[in-house]
Amino acid sequence: MDDIELGQATIVYEDEDGVVEETVDNEQLVYARDHWMIKSGTDDEGNDLMQQIPATRVYRVSRNVERFEEETQTMRHRVETFASDLRERLPMDIGEGDRRSRRSRSDERDEEPTTVPIEEADSTDRA
Repeated sequence: MDDIELGQATIVYEDEDGVVEETVDNEQLVYARDHWMIKSGTDDEGNDLMQQIPATRVYRVSRNVERFEEETQTMRHRVETFASDLRERLPMDIGEGDRRSRRSRSDERDEEPTTVPIEEADSTDRA
């Protein structure tokens, strides 16, 4: 399978030697737990090595995300299509508001509630 090109990211931060500007592939720069993390290589076992930069030391992060935006739009479309299919298949109201499924109102039956009489049990039946 071809690798998807997700663009580039540039991070400008301060380290011990001064201000650093570094450009990497988008997938190599992530933000988690108040730190920016840059993939800095791999160890002998193939594990990614990450350089952590506290968010307070970062001046700017710029991303070229055109391809990434296209991928997220495609994923959103897939999720919306799946949700729409589920709405049509589930035999219940799942909170569509005023929207109705594709079947017409004439297909819907007006059903009245059914009353089921409950008889009191004799004291001999309780045990």
